Formats: sequence, C-alpha cells, structure tokens
Amino acid sequence: MKSKKTNINFFHKVEKKAENFIFSDTVSATATKFLLMFIAIGGIAIIGANLPGLVKAIGFFSKGNKKIKCRYSKEKIAKSLAYLKHEKLIEVLKEKNGKVKVQLTNKGKRRVTGYSLKSLEIKKPKEWDKKWRVFMFDIPAYPKRYDQARDALRNKIKELGFYQIQKSVWVHPYECEDELLFVAEMFGVQNYIEIMIVEKILHEKPVKKSFPFI
Repeated sequence: MKSKKTNINFFHKVEKKAENFIFSDTVSATATKFLLMFIAIGGIAIIGANLPGLVKAIGFFSKGNKKIKCRYSKEKIAKSLAYLKHEKLIEVLKEKNGKVKVQLTNKGKRRVTGYSLKSLEIKKPKEWDKKWRVFMFDIPAYPKRYDQARDALRNKIKELGFYQIQKSVWVHPYECEDELLFVAEMFGVQNYIEIMIVEKILHEKPVKKSFPFI
C-alpha cells in the first residue's frame, strides 16, 4: 500500500502534468477534458455555485506573463460541468466564507491521472548528451495484480520509444527519469524499478540504429 506521503507526491506530479496540458499551445481536447484538467490544478473557488461564477473563474487564466482566454463557449462549459457532476468526477463544497469550491473526487483524480499518462512523452533536446538512460524492472509474480501492472508498464515504455536490450531492460537516449517514475508510480511498482545513466553500452550499434535521429 502506498504511504500518504507517496500519494501526495504522486498527485503533485499529476497536477503539474495537468498544468502543462492547460498551458500547451498544441494540445487539443474536449471541453470536458479541459475543465477536468483545469480543476486538477488546484480546484476553483467561486462565489455561489452557478455557471457565471465558474465561467468567470476560467474565462482567463495566466502563467507568469502569459495570459490565455478559455477557448470554449459558456454552453460547452455548462454541459461539461453537468457531465462531470453527474459522473461524480467533481464535487462542490460550500466553505464558511460564502464561497463554493469545485474540486476533483477520487474518481476524478484517477481520470486525470489516466489523461496524464496518455499524454506523456519524452521531449527531444536540441542536442544529444551522448548518454543512455537504462530502465530495468523486476516486478514480483505475486500478488496477481502485478501481472497487469507489468504488462501495462511494458506497453507504455514501448509507446515512449524505448529499445529493449534484454527481457526487462530498456534503453532511451534522452532524459526521461521523471516520466519513468510517473509511469511506475501510476502502476504502483516504483519499488521494483531502477534507472541508470551510462555513457557506453557494449553492443551499442543495434541500439543506435533504433534511434537514427541522435
């Protein structure tokens, strides 16, 4: 079972990925997904539990000197909000100061975590630092839930572009520790992985062929 501290750190990572999603210039999404990710950043405090208050809260949002206008209509936001409440992905809490806070339920957090996992990618730097990131895992056979976690982990690192050099040993040329830790924590197997940074691999030629862009 994960400790409370581990859960807090993990959901902090989820919130950061949600924030990156919100401020991305390239990511497109439905209004429902956008609203869910927006709430994941830290909830929304509004005066009164009504649509105008919510729309005003997300009408404009900023990050540093960057100010962005919400790209969805009031009608779409209203439908999305109703859907999220109906599906119990968000909850509305009344506070003593007269404000109402909209925040994720545990079900909503799991949905955002899934979105964050799907949008995960390893960024390509301008220049390769000539180092390899070696990812290894040795996940126990029991309990049986680890079988599903092992398969999901393997499928995700394949999707991220890793090259397999042995059964549970994978390699990638770019910095990816944060991404790997996020995936491992997502599946609850962070205690069974290892990440190494090496400058040379003995049989490097076939590995390099898999990454012709380095």
